[in-house]
Amino acid sequence: MDTLQNMRVFLHVVEAGSFTAAAQHLKITTSRTSRAVSDLEARLRTRLLDRTTRRIALTQAGERYIQRCERIIEYVDDAEAEASDTHVRPRGKLRVHAVTSIGVHYVVPAIRQYRQRYPDVSVDLTLAQGIPDLQNQDYDVSVVLGTHRPDSRLVSQYLGSTHSIACASPAYLERNGIPTTPSDLADHVCLRTVTLTSSIEQWSFDGPSGVESISLPPASFRVNGVDAMAIAVGEGMGIAVLPIRTVADRLKSGAIVRVMPEYASQPIHAYALYSSRKYLDAKIRTWVQALRDQLTVGMVEKQVAPGELAAV
Repeated sequence: MDTLQNMRVFLHVVEAGSFTAAAQHLKITTSRTSRAVSDLEARLRTRLLDRTTRRIALTQAGERYIQRCERIIEYVDDAEAEASDTHVRPRGKLRVHAVTSIGVHYVVPAIRQYRQRYPDVSVDLTLAQGIPDLQNQDYDVSVVLGTHRPDSRLVSQYLGSTHSIACASPAYLERNGIPTTPSDLADHVCLRTVTLTSSIEQWSFDGPSGVESISLPPASFRVNGVDAMAIAVGEGMGIAVLPIRTVADRLKSGAIVRVMPEYASQPIHAYALYSSRKYLDAKIRTWVQALRDQLTVGMVEKQVAPGELAAV
């Protein structure tokens, strides 16, 4: 076998958890499967797998190598798919997961435009927090938010960024005073938005003196969605850091106001995640491209202009 085919076998062995299961899936002999991995190790002069009679496990070198293998196989599959007549026209059901806030504001409009272009594709959209198990939960693509690129074995495509601001209701500020610097937040009720991709015990702000990070006081309220948090802020429950797009209408109406207007929090990035071990058909490929085209522009266009932000 050539090196590329050996890489494919190696991926299947790791995914299946055994040489025998991988061999059955690939319809080759177990000895041939074992030899493919051994040939890779001989070529690299390093051990990729720890083998016992009961299980196999990736070595540290194997962990690094498998990530490269996944990307290489993906690029080859993409090139073959683009040249194949069988993947010219997207059709069938596209199963999409999205974090609730970005799903409501960006993904639903993107689906409308996508289906206008590809009417043979039907879309099932699930809005929920966190990063799902794409294979076990039967999703094709997940759209998530985070301050950093997700650390996973999934392919991640950057879609765009937005900024968050600290905000509160006028009633809360009248009762508790107005913070002017991040250090002032130690004396305030700081509400937490809980996600799987960002810290909730520390806020970082970019201000006149550069980046300032603060450890937050004990939380009196947590919620796993920014839309729900925006309602809590409007009810005067405390101060929260929320994406500008989520609170734009409330800022314009004066229901909530921006505090510490000279400080902006870390940018929040949107990513499309999909499995690198699946052969990408046309509907997944074109959907990810549509997200990149529309969200990269849309997340910039839908920012609230500085002059429109009510601030105290």
